[in-house]
Amino acid sequence: MKVEIFSDVVCPWCYIGHVRFARAAERFRARGGTLEVTMRPFQLDPGASAQGEPALPALERKFGANARQMTERVVTTAAGDGLRLDYDKAVAANTFEAHRLIEVATRQGFGTEMAERLFRAYFTEGRNVGDAGVLGELAAEAGVHDDGKGAEEVRGQLARARELGITGVPLFLFEGKFAVSGAQPEETFAAAIDEVAERTGQAPITQLAAPADGCDDDGYCAV
Repeated sequence: MKVEIFSDVVCPWCYIGHVRFARAAERFRARGGTLEVTMRPFQLDPGASAQGEPALPALERKFGANARQMTERVVTTAAGDGLRLDYDKAVAANTFEAHRLIEVATRQGFGTEMAERLFRAYFTEGRNVGDAGVLGELAAEAGVHDDGKGAEEVRGQLARARELGITGVPLFLFEGKFAVSGAQPEETFAAAIDEVAERTGQAPITQLAAPADGCDDDGYCAV
């Protein structure tokens, strides 16, 4: 099953949704299902500067005096999923280069890992995810070789998101035609995965009893 996740690395609900979906996906894989997850770009503020600025003043400029109250709600929700969000340290910045790095990482098989590292860098560590030096350090940590490519692909996917009518993230697109939007509960994601698997004939085999002694595909047999 192919799943595309449209998100932005400075979107708190994308981070929360990313973690919840990953847990549901692991449950599906544990039952024998196969999921191919690809991260797709979306920019909440394409006009933001790469130099960055403290996130709270930027949010207050956009949403007014209740911006901190908004962040407090999402911080509490994230904590329930084991995530620490620190808006007092966060640096608002342009995310295009971060998305380009995710595209590069995807080609090397580390797309979801790179996205998770960028989420943590922004929300927990207060690092500027628009800064080339920071991105280089994060790529090295994730085992990704940044060849400087991927910009055209990111622009193409941003245009595709607009064509699909995506106006908010996260959005989870299954097989290019079934969508789930928002940071849904883990159980909702699990149910969606199962429904798509059933509709597309990709449902894993249902085990009717606990595994017993047998032989594996390496030729090893229990004795």
